[in-house]
Amino acid sequence: MDNFRKNIEVIKKTNASLFGKDFLLTWDKSSEELEMLIHVAEALKNLNNANISTKCFDTGLAVSQFRDNSTRTRFSFASAANMLGLTVQDLDEGKSQIAHGETVRETSNMISFLTEIVGIRDDMYLGAGHTYMKEVADSLEDGFKEGVLPQRPAVINLQCDIDHPTQSMADLMHLKSYFGSLENLKGKKIAMSWAYSPSYGKPLSVPQGIIGLMTRYGMEVELAYPEGYDLIPEVIEIAEKNAKQSGGSFKIANSMQEAFINADIVYPKSWAPYSVMQKRTKLLYANDKDGLKDLEMACLINNAKFKNWECDAEKMKLTKNGNALYMHCLPADISGVSCNEGEVSREVFDKYRIETYKEAGFKPYIIAAMMLSSRFNDAAGLLQFIEKRDTKRIQGI
Repeated sequence: MDNFRKNIEVIKKTNASLFGKDFLLTWDKSSEELEMLIHVAEALKNLNNANISTKCFDTGLAVSQFRDNSTRTRFSFASAANMLGLTVQDLDEGKSQIAHGETVRETSNMISFLTEIVGIRDDMYLGAGHTYMKEVADSLEDGFKEGVLPQRPAVINLQCDIDHPTQSMADLMHLKSYFGSLENLKGKKIAMSWAYSPSYGKPLSVPQGIIGLMTRYGMEVELAYPEGYDLIPEVIEIAEKNAKQSGGSFKIANSMQEAFINADIVYPKSWAPYSVMQKRTKLLYANDKDGLKDLEMACLINNAKFKNWECDAEKMKLTKNGNALYMHCLPADISGVSCNEGEVSREVFDKYRIETYKEAGFKPYIIAAMMLSSRFNDAAGLLQFIEKRDTKRIQGI
């Protein structure tokens, strides 16, 4: 438990607090708050590995609302809630009064009488997901202030149109583990690159989350995409600002090969162009099915022009010592496996498959850390109490 005690000391020294706060965007949090969150997640992982139960809620709900499909984030949220003693209840809009026109303000309060956490995934509509989460948060704040709710549940962004903080924070935790410390990330080059996919309409939030977070740690962040596949301009500005403040760098290239040169980490991931997502949102709101089909066909034709944007063995040779760390939020479009031509070759993915699984494995702890830190004022004190209590997670071991 030496690592556990080191994490506790760091948490105390950060003198940061996320108590009573939602977690919607990483760039809305201070460096101290993010550092604290990483160490809370590591402490929880230390306790779990030592077979110590981390249950700190006797009752309570963790409500999940997934407005898009999910595997890793959905199960990570459930695992995190269970780890802390909360019961997960999925809000199925089709089975609720939302389908009958119930307002966001009303629904938010009705599901929260005995709720501690509300996790939301809403990445389908550009300009809507983050806005929706803020409306839920405002509704909960109002219900708490008016005495309707005995506690103010914290809202956690499980992916929106702008950011995917549970993913990028899990990625940061993976990099910290892989390179030894957050300090060791300074000067490391990460290539966040668009990659070909035989599908269209993938959210912008993963690449935006990566450039918005990694630029805060003195890294050399290079964003690569074909002309026309740009991201939300405001997020680009955030990345540029972060890089200046941290002593790192931020650069945009229109070549995957250029971005891979001397990179320590590569993150090839498909996304839809910002302009396409704007058009898609208007068509979705209008329920224009024919328009959506036409847009999809046009985008797939355009995507096909860039099939050479694949992370393969030849491009990996361009990286530092030809041995950069490959990362992906999963599922990856693997050429010859999940599709004929995709984001990454079978050879490269197979080489780093276990590392991507380890990367994904940090997400339950990050989400649990967000839950714990938002609902308990003294995270370090609570974690020390849990260690001292020493309740075995699996009895007889």
